[in-house]
Amino acid sequence: MIESQILPIVIADQKETFFNKEKGVKRNIDFDKLLRNDRIIVITGIRRSGKSTLLRQIANKIKPFYYVNFDDERLFNFELSDFQELMLNFRKTGDADTIFIDEVQNVANWERFVRRIHDEGFKIFVTGSNARLLSSELATHLTGRYKKIELFPFSFTEYLDWFKLDIKNAGTINTARVLKAFDDYLSQGGFPEYIKYRDMEDLQSTYNDIIYKDLIARFSIKNQKAFKNLAAYLFTNFTKEMSYNSLKSVSGINNSNIIKDYIDYLQQAYLLFECFKYDYSLKRQNTYNKKVYVIDNGLRNSIAFKVSSDLGQLLENLIFIELKRRNKEVYFYRSKENYEVDFVIHENPVKLIQVCYSLSDDQTYKREIRALTSAMKDLNVKGGTVITYNETGNITEAGTTIEIIPAWKFLSQSSG
Repeated sequence: MIESQILPIVIADQKETFFNKEKGVKRNIDFDKLLRNDRIIVITGIRRSGKSTLLRQIANKIKPFYYVNFDDERLFNFELSDFQELMLNFRKTGDADTIFIDEVQNVANWERFVRRIHDEGFKIFVTGSNARLLSSELATHLTGRYKKIELFPFSFTEYLDWFKLDIKNAGTINTARVLKAFDDYLSQGGFPEYIKYRDMEDLQSTYNDIIYKDLIARFSIKNQKAFKNLAAYLFTNFTKEMSYNSLKSVSGINNSNIIKDYIDYLQQAYLLFECFKYDYSLKRQNTYNKKVYVIDNGLRNSIAFKVSSDLGQLLENLIFIELKRRNKEVYFYRSKENYEVDFVIHENPVKLIQVCYSLSDDQTYKREIRALTSAMKDLNVKGGTVITYNETGNITEAGTTIEIIPAWKFLSQSSG
């Protein structure tokens, strides 16, 4: 329960802070379409990916509005019954029919309040940093009433916007600047605050906040050392196949079900994603090894144990996250001849994508093309794509065409 005299102070302070912060780079979202949508808009994503900034960009097109951020220690004891007092204090500030709610998952049963005021005619925007928590609440009480937007750290095009670089400018100087920006983006990622300040401690702080506040505290994880060891191992060994059983020895956790739960927690916080083998049998999908990708290369490099250059893994991870950003259903594939293709996009028709830093080495070229043609044969697919660091061209193989495209160009396309 919140003391009534606190709410007016919090509302005033938060709105002033909300207005005074920078509007930031415009995200690649159709704002007009979003504003025409009369459903509850739910914006989810990892901490510090820019959810509050996106709210400010939306709010800039809507006036007046009410705003509250539950990631505020003064609202730590806020309960469902306090929403009525919150609305009374909102109305004292003036009339509005739009409400922005930041980090809504910090209040139990929030969805009951949101559903009620939406039924009363309010336009509602909410943000949250926990995928599973929000999903369960949305499915239970808001089915059919909401539109969900998953916000990632900056895409490459948003990254270029930050530096006011136009990828369509084909001039030599501009192209060199774009390639330099891509080099930085590949290794340093797209977290807005890091791009602004270039302080590695910002990324480490984000990671630690998620591990301790969002996961260890929320899920009452007792074996904290083992949990942290597992997370660090997965960040270090991203893009590689692994099984829950194989993770026992490296994590110090003897129960594979606990490992599965811990990985699920990390996914809920958007730290990483599991990628399943493409198979028409769901049982085989679930029992086969998984691959793990992380939300951001910069975040990964800030905490992982690196022993050698891993540009190929960074490039593969970058492409996976971009595919997720584009709402693609992504798998990896191991052919009947036991060759691996990095990504299968499950749509009609199925798309095959291989990621390779360079095809200049003859042995690498043969391996990557052989894997693609083997998968094309298995899946009856009439073509494929190889994404490289900066190579381009087309290959005709067994009556099919394989496109080779530089990663920076792929990332700048509107769809993949």
